[in-house]
Amino acid sequence: MADPDLLTLFVHPLERLGIRYMVSGSVAAMLFGEPRLTLDVDLVVFLDEPTIERIPRTFPANEFYVPPVDVMRIEAGRDQGGHFNVIHTPSGLKADFYCANRDPLHHWAITRVRRVPVEAENVALAPPEYVILRKLQYYREGGSDEHVRDVRAMLAQLGTQLDREALREWIERLGLAGTWTAVSGESL
Repeated sequence: MADPDLLTLFVHPLERLGIRYMVSGSVAAMLFGEPRLTLDVDLVVFLDEPTIERIPRTFPANEFYVPPVDVMRIEAGRDQGGHFNVIHTPSGLKADFYCANRDPLHHWAITRVRRVPVEAENVALAPPEYVILRKLQYYREGGSDEHVRDVRAMLAQLGTQLDREALREWIERLGLAGTWTAVSGESL
């Protein structure tokens, strides 16, 4: 039997159920930039009550750790920053579920999702500008060089395909101008 992968374990079930989501983080950065190792996938998920109720059935307890439904409700109810994990216990692979809640950046990005074929199934991929913005935020918060490498690889790979105006507007709105300059070597 083949080793499980992040998309098969976590993304394809969401896709088949019609749950509104987008792949972000390192997996998206790799698809837009260059490959590297990761053991988790970041998913921005739009959770309403019926969707929350379906998560435990989508990821059965004999294979996955899923937090209690009440915890998912609390996280989905936060104005910003709601988050929980789903873990595939046999492999240790993990999905970080980021609740879209009322975060304006999530809502901006979901209207610009890119549908891309990956492993014979379409995947909702966060727009590269969103991935870059989140990587800049994570770098500002934690200083990890992996975010710098991801952003630089995406900039090199995508070049003029990026919506530079939207990127500039969100960088200013999120107060990331200094981080942008430090990471990209470019000024706004």
